[in-house]
Amino acid sequence: MLNNKLKLHLKIFDADVLEVPIRNGFGEGLLFLGDRNANVVALSADLTESTRTEAFAKKFPDRYFEVGVAEQNMATVAAGLGVSGKIPFIASYATFSPGRNYEQIRTTIAYNNSNVKIAGHHAGVSVGPDGATHQATEDIAIMRAMPNMLVFVPCDAIEAKKATIAAAQIDGPVYVRFAREKSAIVTTEETPFTPGKIDVFWDSRKPQVAIIACGLLMRNALLAAKELEKEKIGVIVLNNHSIKPMDEKAIIRAAERTGAVVTVEEHQIAGGMGSAVAEVLAKHRPTPIEFVGMRDTFGESGQPEALIEKYGMGVEDIKKAVKKVISRK
Repeated sequence: MLNNKLKLHLKIFDADVLEVPIRNGFGEGLLFLGDRNANVVALSADLTESTRTEAFAKKFPDRYFEVGVAEQNMATVAAGLGVSGKIPFIASYATFSPGRNYEQIRTTIAYNNSNVKIAGHHAGVSVGPDGATHQATEDIAIMRAMPNMLVFVPCDAIEAKKATIAAAQIDGPVYVRFAREKSAIVTTEETPFTPGKIDVFWDSRKPQVAIIACGLLMRNALLAAKELEKEKIGVIVLNNHSIKPMDEKAIIRAAERTGAVVTVEEHQIAGGMGSAVAEVLAKHRPTPIEFVGMRDTFGESGQPEALIEKYGMGVEDIKKAVKKVISRK
């Protein structure tokens, strides 16, 4: 059942569940920070509306920098600001930042431990019609491997706002990943968000599998849990919004309780959140594990929900992975 202590949204399972683009939370969080800290500045690579930096730019024009289609320059400028007492947020599509400007992020931001917050937008195949060139499915892998870099993947717009605010309070580089399309509101303002801490959203009395999910697919994980419960298959669902640092103790506890794990993410299986979970388990508690995500392929143009289904990240796919991992116990 849902963990009532976390004050999750009451309409999670309803057909008319409230849907809001996750990226909206970034815009709201950035505006919140701008009102409270004059050192917060924003930079965008010609994508103010898409990345939701528009409101900040209008309210704080002297603290907003439009660099144009120059993501490498944006990262380098932000690196200088970040070591000069400012808290710069840089925003673009994740395929361009950190995709195009990886080297500048690595050398000028991460290497110098500059206090830059990188907002990677339009991540995953749920970007939809923009197609494979604009669907970042490798960004978690490249950013979590970077020294000094923290990585957050919020599950909805409310958590996205909290992750944005939390990033500003951390001294050093942070990458926060945002999806484009409207998606279900899973949490509420009262739901806790603590960097580096996993929360258990669904907890069965006799769980046989732990589903560890992040980002937009969190609702699919919860829908799968509810349906599996009806089939007498108990699971726990963990919201793993902090890919780095990761809550290793919570992952180990979940593996010990259930003896089997399924990871769920809108990202390549190789190198993503699931790989990070597998690294923890391999070291501390070897456990059968199945992965739900992109399987060594690029996406394509299409409707977001259709693409999620085509690439094996739907509710039925999660249920199949659960049953498969149980058979391996």
